[in-house]
Amino acid sequence: MHHFFAYVARLRYIRRWGLMRSVMPENDAEHSLQVAMIAHAIAAIGRDSYGRACDPEHILALGVYHDVSEVITGDMPTPVKYHSMELRGAYKDVERMANERLLSMLPGSLQPAIRPYLTEPEGYDRAVVKAADSISAYLKCIEEKRAGNREFEAAGESIRQSLEAIDLPEVQDFLRMFLPSFELSLDELNGGGAQ
Repeated sequence: MHHFFAYVARLRYIRRWGLMRSVMPENDAEHSLQVAMIAHAIAAIGRDSYGRACDPEHILALGVYHDVSEVITGDMPTPVKYHSMELRGAYKDVERMANERLLSMLPGSLQPAIRPYLTEPEGYDRAVVKAADSISAYLKCIEEKRAGNREFEAAGESIRQSLEAIDLPEVQDFLRMFLPSFELSLDELNGGGAQ
């Protein structure tokens, strides 16, 4: 018996934004799906518009698994995780140990297929997944703000500034093409209401 996928399914129990009052709770499974879809789109834009030598489907899978260690570690709040270089390094070590534990829950024959997704990506792939992760966090801030929750205003402003500083034109293209839609109501998305 192998427990890997039973553990991974528990992403839905890992609540994000633990230090903040949320109008609409978000879990790691929801977040991971959104990160994966955004990362895939950014990579496709990068490949098709900017000639990036990348595999958007591989980057999509990196997004799916990017927070999977949190089924063991839980979601550590950002202010704690990034408080110091020492703490950041220690947390990375804990994430690596959690990922190794998860890999050990797979049959040996499947471990090589999953290992690349439980290892910190490098270079372009890492930059795209990190950007998608930040975009997803920013979208959460927009959602909370639209629901009248001011708790996310400072976080949203900080994330927006970090997104504007990302030096990948495909990220900026994604933001320009898709971000405004998240400010609209369903009626507006369907073509009704104020335009």
